[in-house]
Amino acid sequence: MGRVGRHTRRHRSSLKSEAGEASLRDVVTYFDPQPAPAELPVRLSSPFAHGPPHPLACRAAEELRLNLRHGDLACELGLGALEEPGGGKMFGVLVVAAPDGRVGYLRAFSGMLAGHWQVDGFAPPLFDQVARDTFWLAGQAELSALDERHAALREGAEPVAPRASLAEIEHLRAERSRQLWQQLSYTYVIPNARGEERPLGALFAPAPPPGGAGDCAAPKLLAHAYRHHLRPLALAEFWWGAPPVTGERHAGEYYPACRSKCGRVLPYMLEGLPVDASPLLVEAAGAVEDPRVVYEDEWVLVIDKPHGLLSAPGRHSPGRDSVLVRLRKRAPEASGPLLVHPLESETSGLQLAARDPETHAALQRQFARREAHERYVARLDGHVPGTQGVIELPLRIDPEDRPRHIVDPIHGKRAITEWRVTQRTDAWTRVSLVPRTHRTHQLRVHAAHPLGLGVPIVGDHLYGGDGTRLMLHAEAVTFIHPRTGERLDFECRAPF
Repeated sequence: MGRVGRHTRRHRSSLKSEAGEASLRDVVTYFDPQPAPAELPVRLSSPFAHGPPHPLACRAAEELRLNLRHGDLACELGLGALEEPGGGKMFGVLVVAAPDGRVGYLRAFSGMLAGHWQVDGFAPPLFDQVARDTFWLAGQAELSALDERHAALREGAEPVAPRASLAEIEHLRAERSRQLWQQLSYTYVIPNARGEERPLGALFAPAPPPGGAGDCAAPKLLAHAYRHHLRPLALAEFWWGAPPVTGERHAGEYYPACRSKCGRVLPYMLEGLPVDASPLLVEAAGAVEDPRVVYEDEWVLVIDKPHGLLSAPGRHSPGRDSVLVRLRKRAPEASGPLLVHPLESETSGLQLAARDPETHAALQRQFARREAHERYVARLDGHVPGTQGVIELPLRIDPEDRPRHIVDPIHGKRAITEWRVTQRTDAWTRVSLVPRTHRTHQLRVHAAHPLGLGVPIVGDHLYGGDGTRLMLHAEAVTFIHPRTGERLDFECRAPF
């Protein structure tokens, strides 16, 4: 009996093992041929890091792109909608090691694909479908009823007297939508590598998560790996299909995880894994040199700001190292300095400051009236057709992926840049840029956007360029001295 019992246990164990292998074959796409041990990454790269993914992740992404273009997926799901204007989306692959040592990858898409939350061969969503169904459909019906009432009010057909105002209906709908999303966020189960779990809503509490949080490809991939006891090795996310209407994504190109939706989700999910430090948490290494004073009198200050130094501290960290903090230490008794146009930390070059509020206001008026101007130089990562022109593309912040800015012809603020090519090589184009408006990231977006120059600045990790630094430099500033009336011109050559 003992031998029969042991045989039965071995038989059951064998069946369980075979079932597990069959289950993994439905989940993992194994590489053929298998990579050599030396090809495997030592640790997972940060999902927020810029630059090319690990070669194995690129290999997996290319296999997925071939399937999206020519394979079964294109036929079965009718993915032609991805090529319609604004129809593209993010896809992701996660290279994993199975318990038996074989290496393959998982696949995922952001949001829905061809109208489906779940598609065979892709990681499923993170929400609990049963819990979602208990309130979601009823909540959507309630929102639809409010939409209909809002439309009736606009057309003057609302039968209720006295009629509710449009503003009241809009407020009610917005509040109900917020409550519904907050409730939904607690149906998302977010695991980490330690075997712990938290609801999505708890990661962002007390505020509700940003819309779409938890639906990106990277969280789906990690959760799918943990569910099947797979060890994550390398991650890549890429855009496929037509660019969004705002134009800042390009088919086949890799992008880091977004900060607003995944900035709290992925760090929690990666707890327990060996992962490279996130660039969200790493400050620039080493001390940044002091700004060089180019001109100074009792009213005006012109400096040469080094790359890597903030212009001003954030409101929540007023003592953080920055141009303003350093300048105030030089003259603690002054009411200024006040920066006329702050430069981003990644941008170097000439920066104009006023020592008192009156001078500051006068200088800002000059720029608003185009009596003063700045000129920048940038090295672009590729060939720019044409020799000069004017770009006018309205901009606004992308609330779902701060600090990125996007082109928005409806809600964006007017942004104008004059440009001229000054040098070309086979690999890059050097341009002179004169901003006629001063919007955040204006030159960077106008360079990278397809309706602008269509070529990102070298080192612009936010908008598509590689490099050790952002090759954007404020090389000249011209203004009329508010006190003396003298016209002043300053130039500072770029360090690249």
